[in-house]
Amino acid sequence: MSDVNVRIPEEAKDRLAAIAAAEGLSLRPYLARLAETLPTPGERARAALKEWTGYAPTAEQERDPDGELDRRLA
Repeated sequence: MSDVNVRIPEEAKDRLAAIAAAEGLSLRPYLARLAETLPTPGERARAALKEWTGYAPTAEQERDPDGELDRRLA
């Protein structure tokens, strides 16, 4: 895994480091865990769609939304 540098205000870094330390982690593994566990806006939207309508499109349906619409209208 390669590392990157992210520029944030020092106060934000200190706050994140304190939260990480409270969980027994250093900042690097804490941020990695955070990135893996927080849903993206698209993931949240798909979860809301499934909860609201029960519809959970497959990857193929997401790639071809017109085909899915055509299938449903047929």
